[in-house]
Amino acid sequence: QVQLVESGGGLVQPGGSLRLSCAASGRILSIAMMRWYRQAPGKQRDLVAAISSGDSTGYANSVQGRFTISRGNAQNTVNLQMNSLKPEDTAVYYCNADVRDTTSTSYFQVWGQGTPVTVSS
Repeated sequence: QVQLVESGGGLVQPGGSLRLSCAASGRILSIAMMRWYRQAPGKQRDLVAAISSGDSTGYANSVQGRFTISRGNAQNTVNLQMNSLKPEDTAVYYCNADVRDTTSTSYFQVWGQGTPVTVSS
């Protein structure tokens, strides 16, 4: 069974920085896209950033220029560097990936459990 585990969330003041990490584990053959989503209280879950296996990236307009998504050397990890944080960035951040493992012939999506980020003074 493939699992994604996020870490790095917490409380930060406006203007500060946080770095989120997500590690995939299990009998993984390959990971295609990896993404970060976020969900604020009472709102829908929105895509924040995505990165392909070839390191092509994309960002939501609201975080462009402030957040950077990257894949770790192990390729089974993804990071989200968040700078110049604003109160409106407060949300639970979820890692998501398209994975193929030893039991599958096609890619399937896996979600992490989420890590909370609170931006407040």
